[in-house]
Amino acid sequence: MRVADEKSQETAEEGVTVSSRLFLFLVLGFVLVFVGIIVLLIAAVLYGGGSASAGAVIFIWPFFPIVIGAGSDVTLIVLFSIILAVLGVVVFLVINRRLRRYRD
Repeated sequence: MRVADEKSQETAEEGVTVSSRLFLFLVLGFVLVFVGIIVLLIAAVLYGGGSASAGAVIFIWPFFPIVIGAGSDVTLIVLFSIILAVLGVVVFLVINRRLRRYRD
């Protein structure tokens, strides 16, 4: 009985180690993104002379995306959001059809 308890404790400890590593990678990813944004902002301020465009896509399933944008590349953002919407509907229909077949 004691051997089983020791094995379960070892497994639990190993799980904590893996979880802490994954959390570390998650935090590291956020830090790298934040540092990258700061580097881009500093480069834009120091070197200036560029054009800027921004956009956002709010995709709430099953509705079509809400697209907000300003700048020269807004057309690309709108096309990308339409492609995402069509792909989302197609994937939903395919998965729904397969689930119905497995249930029957």
